[in-house]
Amino acid sequence: MSKHVSETPATQFLRKHGVVFSEHPYEYEEHGGTEVSARELGVDEHHVVKTLIMQDEAAKPLVILMHGDCKVSTKNLARQIGHKSVEPCKPEVAMRHSGYQVGGTSPFGTRKAMPVYVELSIFELDKIYINGGRRGYLVGIAPEVLRHVLNPVPVSCALRD
Repeated sequence: MSKHVSETPATQFLRKHGVVFSEHPYEYEEHGGTEVSARELGVDEHHVVKTLIMQDEAAKPLVILMHGDCKVSTKNLARQIGHKSVEPCKPEVAMRHSGYQVGGTSPFGTRKAMPVYVELSIFELDKIYINGGRRGYLVGIAPEVLRHVLNPVPVSCALRD
């Protein structure tokens, strides 16, 4: 029996949209990233999707969802979405936009509505694990859910580590 995790804005958002998801709490490690969550859950890091808050040259925030074992080519992302540049937000700025603590950022139920971009190959997976709105807590969903509840723009900007 997994321990019950209290609701987050992300899980409330998913329930409101009728999304079926599995809950995966794990022991959070500072700066451990998706490597730790994948190891703790016993899943391939490629299936753990990180939620990154970035900004364009006008400092407008955006969300990019990327495989845990890949980096974002900000150059390719900017070109594909028609911007001069894209860069990660500073942690405190990201927190202000998303309403989530860094390390616990979920694309669901963010404080501000932001455009969402998703690495195209994420849709090829049968199941993904994505942050449920708190550190040490992932939810398992079908990637198609992203299309239905976030209406993301698919992009191809993954860099393999």
